[in-house]
Amino acid sequence: MRTTTMGSKGPEVGVLGLGCMGMSFAYDMAAPRDDETSVSVIRQALDLGITLLDTADVYGPYINEELVGRALSGGHRERAVLATKVGLASVGGPGEVRTVPNGRPEHVRTSIDESLRRLGTDHVDLYQLHRVDPDVPVEETWGAMAETVAAGKARHIGLSEATVDQIKRAQSVHPVTSVQSEMSLWTREWMTDVLPYCQEQGIAFLPFSPLGKGFLTGRFTSFDDLPEDDFRRRLSRFQQEALRVNLAIAGKVREIAERTGATPAQVALAWLIAQGPYVVPIPGTKTPKYLADNAGSADIELSTEDLAELDALPTPQGGRY
Repeated sequence: MRTTTMGSKGPEVGVLGLGCMGMSFAYDMAAPRDDETSVSVIRQALDLGITLLDTADVYGPYINEELVGRALSGGHRERAVLATKVGLASVGGPGEVRTVPNGRPEHVRTSIDESLRRLGTDHVDLYQLHRVDPDVPVEETWGAMAETVAAGKARHIGLSEATVDQIKRAQSVHPVTSVQSEMSLWTREWMTDVLPYCQEQGIAFLPFSPLGKGFLTGRFTSFDDLPEDDFRRRLSRFQQEALRVNLAIAGKVREIAERTGATPAQVALAWLIAQGPYVVPIPGTKTPKYLADNAGSADIELSTEDLAELDALPTPQGGRY
């Protein structure tokens, strides 16, 4: 796979990463987990040159980091650029677990050690602030994040879903290597200010949900196509009335895919890769088939006309959440 660097000062990575959340959290929760296949998929990703692996302490919670750590055991750790997150905490009892922001410095200091233990490593390559805590100045949280770099527990630190002002405030304390936010052909809000700022500053931009939570692949044409106990059933864009309108977006992606001899997923990912040298999408999957399909996006060359048609896609009906 072609490579890039994660920002102007970050490590070399494949132009595509792997989001590991869905292997143990959020999607199709009624189905039994298949950790053996997930471990195999992570190692296959490394074989394909997909080196950036993204997880978080809150996924599960905790079990996704443990899964990634298991996949990287036995000599695979040095092949990966390992990223995890802090800044959200799980609260509540069984069946009522929810996440809340927690950017207190003491939480960061404790959480990095717990993440390293679960991941089975002495450092992560990228430690990310999952969300800025509105009750804690970002400078305080970021100072604690910077401590993890000084201690050798993290090589780089990044933000997630941050505004330009928050990025600037963090930069005043310690360099920002990356910003991770949802971006795809049906979520483009960050392209107006955050992405241009990152490009200007040499900061990597890591789009999560780059396939519109699976919608842009064409797999879902009805609300009933969603698995039971899947969190997408609670999202407004997947409600039946909104889906009817949004199918036109997936239809245009499919049309360009047929024209270029690619799959819809490859077209959607290739569009993101084309947004700049430091844009590294992190699609999630837990199957070898979709992993190989996603990896093929690195070889897709979209024409100027293709890109213009995709740029002109309408805004979807419904909010992100």
